Amino acid sequence: MATIFSKDTLRASVEAASGGRQTVLYTALGQPTYMNVIPQFDGQSLDPSLPAGPHEMFIVGGIAKSEYFVGTYQGRIVNGEMLSLPGVAPSASMNHDQVVSYARACGVGHHVMTNAAFAGIALWCRANGYQPRGNSSYGKSSDSPWETARRIDGAAPGRIEGTPRTLTGSGPASWRHDGTPSGISDLNGNVWEWTPGMRLIGGEIQIIAGNNAALPSIDLSATSSEWKAINGATGALMVPTFTGTIAGGNYVATTPNSVRIATAGNADYTLVRASKQSFEGMSNPGNTPVSDAALALLKSLGVFPVASLLGGTIAIPEGNGDGIWSELTGERLSLRGGDWSVGASAGLFALFMNDTRAAENSNFGARPAFVL
Repeated sequence: MATIFSKDTLRASVEAASGGRQTVLYTALGQPTYMNVIPQFDGQSLDPSLPAGPHEMFIVGGIAKSEYFVGTYQGRIVNGEMLSLPGVAPSASMNHDQVVSYARACGVGHHVMTNAAFAGIALWCRANGYQPRGNSSYGKSSDSPWETARRIDGAAPGRIEGTPRTLTGSGPASWRHDGTPSGISDLNGNVWEWTPGMRLIGGEIQIIAGNNAALPSIDLSATSSEWKAINGATGALMVPTFTGTIAGGNYVATTPNSVRIATAGNADYTLVRASKQSFEGMSNPGNTPVSDAALALLKSLGVFPVASLLGGTIAIPEGNGDGIWSELTGERLSLRGGDWSVGASAGLFALFMNDTRAAENSNFGARPAFVL
């Protein structure tokens, strides 16, 4: 079980250097893992169109948590545990269920950073005027190409050949979530991060309630009863219904009034955006549009843009070109943030829902997190 409260030299030094914003936890094997401590915040403190009360990332098992721990660094597998460590090559080529297993092996409270948590951090950054850059162009930032980090293959930033992943935290402070050396690193680019708790299945958006995907015993399997559709009229969660099989890719959603995604058209309760386009361009053109109540939840989970941030008092537009990829057959789980090759399409709101849970691409990784 993780050791949380006992002080040691490493933990004390990290907390002192970061003013308490970072700490070090210890896994079941006693291995250190570096975490940023995120105090609870309300959705409407970020934008009035979001749900009232604590953001979903803090609602675990129906209980509002006072804080949530996010891995300062993308995950590295060491002795069968997923750790957040500085200056290492982030692990990749792991499928969804593997990263869940590696994170849970660290002990009670440890898990893969969820979609709810990634979205919460992204919305916090936008509301506070931060737009972290990262490795979106083979070791450098596509937006500011003079910003670079150390590639794991030792090659020069920008070189297409080789392995362009960069060592965790080796970029500048502008690659941290709050623009400081004590911020969360590499949320933009480097490797796509599996983010449990949200999926497309036959084009229907399904989620696990609140941030329950962080629970150690929650069933995240394809056939889990924890998956819920979203009522497009009320925003309430519903038991999904379908014909066909999930694994076979011929799933047809039959859940009445559920929110779905399509690439075109004006079907009821259907959000529209062509795949491989910008997230901020998603629209709600249905003959019966998705209601404000349902949109509030979708915005909070980073599945629909927060329009009030576009052209408003905040200088950074929602998404800022961050891309969305969607495959509308079978089960497609969410990955966030982008990778080293997608250029301006990488970013806090970048959302990849093209692959199945079995995918093991060299640009797929994950980030550990912790909550009790």
